[in-house]
Amino acid sequence: MGPQEVELADALQRIEDGAPLIDVREQSEWDEVHAPQATLLPMSELQARWAEVPADDEHPAVVVCHSGYRSAQVVAALERAGVPAVSLAGGMVAWEQSGAPVVRPGRTPAADGERGHEH
Repeated sequence: MGPQEVELADALQRIEDGAPLIDVREQSEWDEVHAPQATLLPMSELQARWAEVPADDEHPAVVVCHSGYRSAQVVAALERAGVPAVSLAGGMVAWEQSGAPVVRPGRTPAADGERGHEH
């Protein structure tokens, strides 16, 4: 059996009930957009940092990436290490499409109105 995958509504309920949301995309993707309650743990750093994911059987971590492929790989690795986790089906693509809240660190209202510098 492969890693458990959950739909967005289930993931949001799990997060509300206390499950951590772990974003395994890279820093540049995180800097573009991420869920406000997420913690960044890039897949490229997982081997060194997997112990940072809480091992809570009652509230398995919800793992998210861009579309669900990397998060499924991470969940499989976490489960092999004894850390319960589930993958968010559709990743941040599904999260954004649903209208769930997001943070866009590089965008502020002032930055959106600027035209760039003329040379």
